[in-house]
Amino acid sequence: MDLLMLLLSCALCGMTAALGIAVHRLRLQKRRMEDASRQIADYILDRRTGGIECNEEGVMFRLFHEVNSLVTIADAHVESERQAKEFLRRTISDISHQLKTPIAALDIYNDILRQEAANTETVQEFVDLSEQELDRMETLVQSLLKMAQLDAGVITLEQSPENLSELLEQIKGQYSFRVKQEGKELILEGDEQDILLCDRTWLTEAIGNLVKNALDHTAQGDRIHIQWQQSPCLTQITVEDSGSGIHPEDLYHIFKRFYRSRFSKDTQGVGLGLPLAKSIIEAHQGSIEVHSELGQGTAFTINLPIMTKL
Repeated sequence: MDLLMLLLSCALCGMTAALGIAVHRLRLQKRRMEDASRQIADYILDRRTGGIECNEEGVMFRLFHEVNSLVTIADAHVESERQAKEFLRRTISDISHQLKTPIAALDIYNDILRQEAANTETVQEFVDLSEQELDRMETLVQSLLKMAQLDAGVITLEQSPENLSELLEQIKGQYSFRVKQEGKELILEGDEQDILLCDRTWLTEAIGNLVKNALDHTAQGDRIHIQWQQSPCLTQITVEDSGSGIHPEDLYHIFKRFYRSRFSKDTQGVGLGLPLAKSIIEAHQGSIEVHSELGQGTAFTINLPIMTKL
């Protein structure tokens, strides 16, 4: 009987101890959960960054690890949104700044037109100037819209096999009047049978911007040479001119939006042609590089991978 009582007493003590340990562990887990809850609340209220601290293993560790993974993903989304907002802020600021000049010029021209309404020659002169500023504004807005579409990823390139010679002949035709008017020469050189898988509309825009840039920085008698060649894995297109060249200080900045060189004599450009060309080429999984010497000319080289249509 005494032995039975002893065994029962020992069992009771063991159960009491086990119950005490369980209660202690539950209290610890409760405190950890409350602490984790406070950390999550602080994170939501933007009073702290990072995840939940947990140095133990087991179910709690796995739970907190998953929460920390969600925190990391949320932080990445927040940072992405912050960068998008900052980009939008800078873009709006740039647009506002760029539009101020032509709008101010149009105001001045209109004032002069009102004062000189009877002078036909003066009216015609400032009507022409007004038209130039309106064209400049239209170019700015259209370029910004195209870049915004590319940046937002809302454009799907409609790639199809295109004859490269015909595509470049089309670009030459677009600028033939200006080339003739300015006394320059535009030369095409390459295999007329070469085929390139591309979005014709967008690639024409990119190469056209390089041709326009070359025309803007060449003088009467200068030439612009468009050459292309293909290898088994690469199509290379070079737009080279014999113009004024790019100052070494500007070479690392020419693809930045709205970049204006202090050495450039071009006062009409909006600084979006080259960045837009770069964005389009990169959307084709290609790259663009530039080589230039002051007084000798500039060469832009486009490298496009040979891809088969899926």
